[in-house]
Amino acid sequence: MSHYEKRLEADLENIRGRVKVVGLQVEKAVSDSVHALLTGDRDASYRLILGDMPINREVRSIDADCHAFVARHLPSAGHLRFVSSVLRLAVELERIGDYAATVSREAVQLSETPAGTVARDLELMGDQSRNVLSQAMRAWNESNAELARGTMGMVKQATGASHKVFADLLREGKEDPRPLKDLFALLVVFNRLDRVVAQAKNICEETLFAVAGETKAPKHYRILFIDEKNDGLSQLAEAYARKAFPSSGEYSSAGWAPADGLEPRCQLFLDEHGLDTSRLAPSLLEPIHEELASYHVIVSLGGDPRPHLPEMPFHTVLLEWDAGLDGHGMDEERAKSLMEDAYKKIAHEVRDLMETLRGEEAD
Repeated sequence: MSHYEKRLEADLENIRGRVKVVGLQVEKAVSDSVHALLTGDRDASYRLILGDMPINREVRSIDADCHAFVARHLPSAGHLRFVSSVLRLAVELERIGDYAATVSREAVQLSETPAGTVARDLELMGDQSRNVLSQAMRAWNESNAELARGTMGMVKQATGASHKVFADLLREGKEDPRPLKDLFALLVVFNRLDRVVAQAKNICEETLFAVAGETKAPKHYRILFIDEKNDGLSQLAEAYARKAFPSSGEYSSAGWAPADGLEPRCQLFLDEHGLDTSRLAPSLLEPIHEELASYHVIVSLGGDPRPHLPEMPFHTVLLEWDAGLDGHGMDEERAKSLMEDAYKKIAHEVRDLMETLRGEEAD
């Protein structure tokens, strides 16, 4: 290699080595913070809080090295992808360090050491977050795209477990006279461990970008349209969304008291506007209750749906749209114009929603 090539490789190895060290430091911080919480070791928790400061300084130093590398070498292709990934990765590692510090700060505020189900859940989430993070960093350090993809599969399993943990904490709050501040502290701890897993997924995505040039695929959204009978407006919204934005989402509809079939005027209107009705049929909302958390957005076209829904999942957005038509009892002479007006309003709302979720490239 030429002198320039040797200098470039040396600078790259310096950055790689420093990222690896910081990765090990935040992995240990996450693991140690959970251990200190579970054992009630306040001294260890305080040391971990202070230990986050050197991590932050090192991350800022890595950031400076990356900018210096760009200025010195004017990299392109793979080297440029690597440096841009490190810049994002450094932010993710700093955040994970902050999460560990937050766990430690909450630990010293607890009135008593967690026990029983909550302790087991903490141990479970601590193990999961540490394992996923460790494997994500291993994929990065080894430039292993396949390991990164496999680790992203682990993220889905860990996320599923977090739902049970939050449910256990709610039950603990009802059954145990634990101080309210303890419950809030534990809620924050669970949330930060959950965020560690999310950041590990981001690290895997950075690995795929740096190694294979793969960019994050646009998110695919699940949308549920609901009203009482699911024989009119909700079906219209579903059919339009399927036609206008087939690549941006997965769409379905339901009603809390579904009719036996589509309202005849609605069926005719859909056919006249070239909207596919082959998969449309009124369906009952209740069986979907168990999977509400899998929907990103739920849209009601029949007023406030909350009396007909269980408690809304934390990550699901509930919207209410007024299309100006209840879909029933329409006068024959006005039916077509009323339905046309409702269709225009719904089409506008659907387009606005999907462009908010996916941007102008929504399709």
